[in-house]
Parts: sequence; structure tokens; C-alpha cells
Amino acid sequence: MADDSRQRFLNSLLKRFDTLRGGDRLPETSAAWQAQRTELRSLLINSLGGMPSAKCDLEPKVLGTLNRDGYRIERVVFQTLPGTLMTANAYVPAGEGKRPAVLCVHGHWKGAKQDPVPQARCIGLAKLGFFVLAVDAFGAGERGIGKALGEYHGEMTAATLLPIGLPLPGLQVYENMRAVDYLQTRPEVDGTKIGITGASGGGNQTMYAGALDERFGCVVPTCSVGTYRAYLGAACCVCELVPDAMTYTEEWAILALVAPRALLVQNATRDAFQFSVGEAQKSIARAQHVYRLLEQPGKIAHSIFESGHDYNRPMREAMYGWMTLHLKGEGQGNPIPEPPLQTEEPETLRCFPGDSRPEDFMTIPRFAAREADRQITDHRAAWPNHLEMWKTHTLQTRQILRGGVLGGGELGGREVTLLEESTAEGRTLLRYQSEPGLEVTLTGQPGAGNRGTYLVLDLAGSEHARAQSLIQELEQQGAAVWCADLRATGRHAIAGDTIGKAPDHNSAEWSIWTGRPLLGQWIADAAIACEAVHARRTKTTPSLTVIGLGAAGMIALGVGIYDSRVDRVVNVEGLASFRTETPYTGQWMGLFAPGILRDAGDIPQLAALLAPRKLVIAGGVRGDGSPLAPEALADAWKDTRSIYRLFGVEGHLAMVNETPGPELARRLQAGE
Repeated sequence: MADDSRQRFLNSLLKRFDTLRGGDRLPETSAAWQAQRTELRSLLINSLGGMPSAKCDLEPKVLGTLNRDGYRIERVVFQTLPGTLMTANAYVPAGEGKRPAVLCVHGHWKGAKQDPVPQARCIGLAKLGFFVLAVDAFGAGERGIGKALGEYHGEMTAATLLPIGLPLPGLQVYENMRAVDYLQTRPEVDGTKIGITGASGGGNQTMYAGALDERFGCVVPTCSVGTYRAYLGAACCVCELVPDAMTYTEEWAILALVAPRALLVQNATRDAFQFSVGEAQKSIARAQHVYRLLEQPGKIAHSIFESGHDYNRPMREAMYGWMTLHLKGEGQGNPIPEPPLQTEEPETLRCFPGDSRPEDFMTIPRFAAREADRQITDHRAAWPNHLEMWKTHTLQTRQILRGGVLGGGELGGREVTLLEESTAEGRTLLRYQSEPGLEVTLTGQPGAGNRGTYLVLDLAGSEHARAQSLIQELEQQGAAVWCADLRATGRHAIAGDTIGKAPDHNSAEWSIWTGRPLLGQWIADAAIACEAVHARRTKTTPSLTVIGLGAAGMIALGVGIYDSRVDRVVNVEGLASFRTETPYTGQWMGLFAPGILRDAGDIPQLAALLAPRKLVIAGGVRGDGSPLAPEALADAWKDTRSIYRLFGVEGHLAMVNETPGPELARRLQAGE
């Protein structure tokens, strides 16, 4: 079933992609391309979270130097954003005069800039007379949460950046631009002749930085170029994820943004499908069309290597020749033999060897938490203090959520199509179509009909939900209890979806690419389940309660926001805030719709949209999964309480601190 669910889910996204991009046409003139280019740059920058309007001081420091034959290596740090240090190594060739420079970005090698694979191209370039700057990407190398090398910056670490609307690739692009700023301060560098290269995730950084920063005169992405469509079905790092990009472009156009500057794309014959030769050729062929329109057909090239995913010596030698032609004006662009080289022990290259890194060093989650604090403060500064103001705020926020954050679509009041109804072992199974090829499944015990109706949401699935003592007690008391399986969860779970701490890593990424975050899809599915339950209520059924267990608490809130027929929402041990100083634990990546905190508010501020209907907060957790004590829980939800107080129904917001179980079930049945 899981394999079938995976293909069904993928098919829905592929169909959406083909609908979005199937009508794309190549520009017919250079003027048409320039107009398209302007719009594309604006959309891409927006997807990447925008760029700061003012740059902070670099405040560079050289922390040490290694002298080598024909070059030296400097251990360098500089500030890219306030309080955020980039660790780097400068490879400075011997001799006088200004040199062309190359920014080397590392990709997914565990040692980051310290790893022998990135080191090799830095040394090779330095021995050929280039000034080289190798940098650690945010969250990698010396910039992880811990001080040891080898930490992965993706999955639930990078996910902390999504709610604040500053995705990791956008920060990487901006930091690489700041690296160019640093290069242009160096007296050894000719600031008009700068290139960039990297492989894997570093190749993605190369492509996007090269597309947006015209100071890069030569751009060489390696083992990273394919097509956007090929990402659907692949497992990739969050650092490669550009929110909504598939809604307005394909990868060829990103490559074309480099034109008319020099671009060499390198691919390997035994690479993953999304970076395969065939997929790359599709993008390069279209990018070549733009280069021809701009009368620079010789500025784009494609090199193919019989190899796996790598940046090996033949690839480096091809890059040396291309950089030499386009930054030095020498040769024909053919491969240049690599000089003899010896890489360093990784520890010797570190700006902060061992445990010497400062304790307050800025990590990805710390950065995300700092920005979240600012955004929450901004929302509170504009928080309504009377009902008329609140009504306007409610309308605006619902529109922002539906259209800008959750990807549009119907989030309530839809007609439902029943695919199947069956009964086994005293339980009823209902299958409803959510959209062509996808379904929502309800399993339930209809109950006596006069003890209330409950829709239960649990991302771990309906079977997991029914095993909870809270749900069992409600059923024993005769309530009509329906447990839902939403797309990509429970009985519809996707095979191979889990990476690290993210149980829905791949499905969440694919959805964000296509402009439909899973949170929006889940709320839409839950709305269908809600509609189905509504249809089965009778005049004797007193109320409808939607219960969200754990991570599904946010989905329950979403259903309540868009369906006024929901009488009560119960959030059981759900996440109390998007803000966290550590990677998310016990959560699902699909909950973190890009920009939701920035554009709409934190979880308690969104929950206030339910007022004046009843809301029960039964416990809660921090981003790291730890439970909140009663005082901290009450403080976390103070914005919600302020709105219920505006309505004069503060009693409709209940804070329950005991472990969810039979006692909570009895309180719910009693209407507390």
C-alpha cells in the first residue's frame, strides 16, 4: 500500500507541475528574454526569502596562516549577517599583483571546506595563480550546532528556517554574495574577475549565486544540474529546496540568468536521476537558446564525465581550463593538467580548532529563533485590541494563509465523493476522494449519536490514534468517533519518506517545490473528512469536536479556522510555537509552510482565529519535543487568551495540564 501511495502522491504533484509548466515557451528575442529575466529574478529572490536592504560590516579577521610551496592558506572569519560569522580559508598564491579569484563552495562532503575533495580544487587553482576563498556553508563544517566537523545541516535543522521565510538556499546565496564582498576588499584580488564553483549542494549554490550576482564572471556548477521536474521523486537536501520555484520556472531559466557570462555545467554518467546527463541536457539546450539570443553561444558549455557523484581530477582540470579562459583571458578553455598537490589534515584548516569556537556562535536554529523573536514581536505590536479591528485582522489573515502560505485550494465547505463504505469488526471504513488519484480514509465507531461527534487527526495514522486512551474512552462513552488518514500519512504513508528526524522529509519537500505545502494539503484533506462527518450527523448529535493529536494539532486548528461548523477544537500535546533554538524533534516537516510565522503569525496567534468557539489546549511541547510546564503553557498561549477575552468568552479557552487520557475524555464529554 505504501508503494502505491507514493506513486499516487507523486502523480498528483507531477500533474500539477505539468499543468504549471506545460505551456512554457522559449523567448523569441533578446528583448523578450530581458523582460522574462527581470520578472524571474524578482520571483526567485522572493522564493529565497528576499535580500537584506542593508549590509552589515564584514569585520574580517585572519586567525592564522599556513605557508606552503607557491601559496599560503589563511584561516579567515567575516560577518555575513549581524552576529553571524562565516568561516573560510583563503588560498593566496605567491607573487605580486592582483589575481582573479574563485569562490569554492563545498557541497555535501562531511568535512565541508576542510574535506580533501573541496581542498583539492582550491590548491589546484592557487597553484595556477588564482586567489581562492573556500567557505563553510551555514550549518556545515565549523558552523554546525556542535563544534565537531561532520554535522548535517539539512532536514529538521534547516526546517527551523522555513516558518520565518528565510530558507537555507537563500541564506547561502546571500552569504556567498558577502564572500564576494570580502574578496573585493583583498588587495591581492582583481575584483572584476571572480568565478564560483562547487559540486552537489555546492553546485546548487554555484548556480543560484551565479544567476543572481553578476560579479561572478565565470560559473561552474558540477554534479548538480538537471531539471526541476526530476526533483519530484528524489531525496534531496533542504539546502537545494527553493520554495514555490516550480510555480514559475524550470531549471533551464535559472542557468540562463547567468547569460551572457561564462557557464560550464559538469555532469557525471552515474549520478542520481535529478543530476543525470539526460536531465541536464534538457536544461542546457534551452539555456543555450538564450545564449544564442544574446550572441554569446561560446560562453556556455557542457562537460560529461564517466563517473559517479564527485568533483574528481578530470572535472577539476576542465574547470581550470574554463576559469583560465574566462577570468585570465588565456587558452581556449580546454582542460589544464592539475599541478601536483597535497591536501591538509582537516583540523589544521579550522578557524576554531577543537572546542575553541565561541559558545555564543550563531547556528542555524539560533538564527531562526532570533528572527522568530523579531517577527513575533512585530505581530504583537499590531495585535488587535478591540473587536472591529480583530474582525479585519481575521479576514486578512485567513486570506494570507489560504492564498500566500498554504498554496490556495479549498480548505472547507467542499462536496465529498464517497468511494467506498464497508464494515468490519464493528468499525466502519469510509474512503473519500480528496482529489483525482488521492483519498482520505475514515475509520470509526459511529456511536449512539447523542454523545457528540469527534473527528480525530493523527499524522501517525488512524490505528495509532485509536490506540490512545483518550480516544478509547470517548468510544466507550458512546461518542461517534472518526479517525482520519490524510495523504502521505497512516495507511497512505509514503515508502522511504523518512530522513533523520523528519518522517515526511521527501513528500514535504516535493510539496514545497510545487507551491502546495503539505500543511495546506493536510488541512484540505481534513476539511473533506470534516464534511463527511458533518453529512453523517443527525439532529440529535449535539456537537462536532476536532481533535489533533501531537503534530496534527496544527491541522485541527486549520480545519477549525476555515469551517465554522466545528464547535470545538482540541489540541493535544501540540507544538506551542514555531520558534525553537534547536532542531525540531517529534514534528513533521510538512507543518512548516514557508513564511507562515512571518506572514500570518505564530501558532497561538493563528489559533485565536477560532474565537469565540471553544478551544482546548491539552498540554503542549517546545520545538525540541520537551513538554511545557503549566505556567509556560499558559504564557505560550497568552495571545490567544487575549482575543477570547475581547469576545467576553475567556471560559471558551481551556488549558488542560493532565496527561491526555480518560479524565480528559470525561471533561470533553461534560463540555468543559
